[in-house]
Amino acid sequence: MAKPRTVQMVERLRDLQVSTPDIEASAVVSLDGLIMASSLPAGVEEDRVSAMSAAMLSLGERIAGELGRGFLEQVYIRGENGYVLLRAVGEEAVLTVLARSTARLGLLLLDMKRAAEDLADIV
Repeated sequence: MAKPRTVQMVERLRDLQVSTPDIEASAVVSLDGLIMASSLPAGVEEDRVSAMSAAMLSLGERIAGELGRGFLEQVYIRGENGYVLLRAVGEEAVLTVLARSTARLGLLLLDMKRAAEDLADIV
């Protein structure tokens, strides 16, 4: 019997975090702001992460479209304590990653791209 989609997505998120130790948390969020799957540490509110992720993706898509930048691939936020990175998962969801400030962004973005492609097949 095949595993439920949510289980498959959580397993892929955990694989992402194991292969990229600079990732502190990750989640797959629907475009309407609902958590589809997450691997978040204790103390991180799923509802808050999901709502803000959907809002940032929506705003990013609008900016990219209005300014003629084409299809939005990712949103990147850098704070003094690390990064918040969002990447589209097909047309149905967004992959949100919280990463340490010391993260190697090139490797992180590549791993996120691969994970998003895998997740798009599951979603």
